[in-house]
Amino acid sequence: MTVLKRLGGIVLSVLMLALIVCTAPVFFLISLMLWCLTAPVDPNRRVLHRFTCYCLAFWAFVMPTWRIKVEGREKIRKDAVYVIVANHQSQLDIVMTALLFTHFKWVSKAEIVRVPLLGWQMALNRYILIRRGYVNSISKMMADCEEALAKGSSVLLFPEGTRSEDGTIKPFKPGAFILAGKQKVPVLPVVICGTRDALPKNSLLSLGVHPIRVKVLDEIPYAEHAARSQEENRDMTRALMTKHLTLMQKRLELGLF
Repeated sequence: MTVLKRLGGIVLSVLMLALIVCTAPVFFLISLMLWCLTAPVDPNRRVLHRFTCYCLAFWAFVMPTWRIKVEGREKIRKDAVYVIVANHQSQLDIVMTALLFTHFKWVSKAEIVRVPLLGWQMALNRYILIRRGYVNSISKMMADCEEALAKGSSVLLFPEGTRSEDGTIKPFKPGAFILAGKQKVPVLPVVICGTRDALPKNSLLSLGVHPIRVKVLDEIPYAEHAARSQEENRDMTRALMTKHLTLMQKRLELGLF
């Protein structure tokens, strides 16, 4: 990358951060008003979650160097309750999963609620938090997920537990598959490709032009995963997602976006 291109990328990233800083207060105020108006009649925060997805989508699509495409969104059944599992490469993955435009509760690290405005907006949505390093955090997270599923909200987890350093899909933790089994709901795999390069781990700079693809795979019905052990479901789902991720990466490398 030439010095001029790198400088242009830095300037564009700074402008993008400035846009987020300027628009986040407006989005939060609208969210607060929506919460006041809908909370009594919308306990699952469906309206508020939809608006939050629009906010994140605005930030995603306004970045001119991100070439975003979402495939398979039509596979998501309206009003179905899923355990949604997605691979994790970047901070951008939360933004990309918002582009599914379906109702769910994110499972996220608790530190995010400390982020002014954006974290507060997520708190209004009653997304599910996990506190790393706390003994009871996982059991509390699982209980919160079970409650959300029982009340009709899908939940979205990154079963790797942390962002991948090299872009490959790390081994899955079993929590998502335990939830799907206990609540008797289908698993919906989602594969994200390109975010690692678009916004690397531990960085706020996006340098260069980056194609990003989000692909919704076919759901795995409860009747299908109920016939297997949780370990088999975990490993088979990871293998399926890895296969699709590899194909997506090859297409991006060949410019077949």
